[in-house]
Amino acid sequence: MTIPDWLAPFLTLDISLWEKVLRTVVVYLGITVLVRVAGKRLLAQMNSLDLVVVLLLSNVVQNSIIGPDNSVLGGLIGAVVLIAFNGFLDRVSVRSPFWRLLLVGRGTDLIVDGRLDDAALTRLGITRGELDLALRHQGADAVGEVEKAALEPEGDIVVSLKQGERTVSRNDLDHAVAELKELILAGQRPAS
Repeated sequence: MTIPDWLAPFLTLDISLWEKVLRTVVVYLGITVLVRVAGKRLLAQMNSLDLVVVLLLSNVVQNSIIGPDNSVLGGLIGAVVLIAFNGFLDRVSVRSPFWRLLLVGRGTDLIVDGRLDDAALTRLGITRGELDLALRHQGADAVGEVEKAALEPEGDIVVSLKQGERTVSRNDLDHAVAELKELILAGQRPAS
């Protein structure tokens, strides 16, 4: 079956399928290494400069993936390979602690028992203002209220408040009221 002339530019690959797959995987791995080297900061608190880098990065590597091929089919193949390879690496990293550490990394403690690690903030490029904002979003008003805060590999700052600093939930209040009612009722019963 021959392809009509008007459809040929959309479906004819200018490079082989295997070259397309290999180019996509190599560029994916290269960008993954760059993001790991750039650190969790790029994912955590993206400022306007970081956004410009991310936007330009996709344009810079585009030709590395597609090569001289500008066909629709070539672009779709590249997209499918990116999504499939990413899914494969996600599954590998979930099943293997070694691969998770290698591909994703580990969290970095920023605050431990109310003490701020200024060296970690500096190394990650996080300002005190950015940290304070993340703390406030998670219910802490001051560093001293925090049991632990860590920048996770996915870019989130996760905060655990000290026991006395945690907000009270509806269930906590209901439980306390029930205990008080029991104490009051026990005090009103005649002694046997």
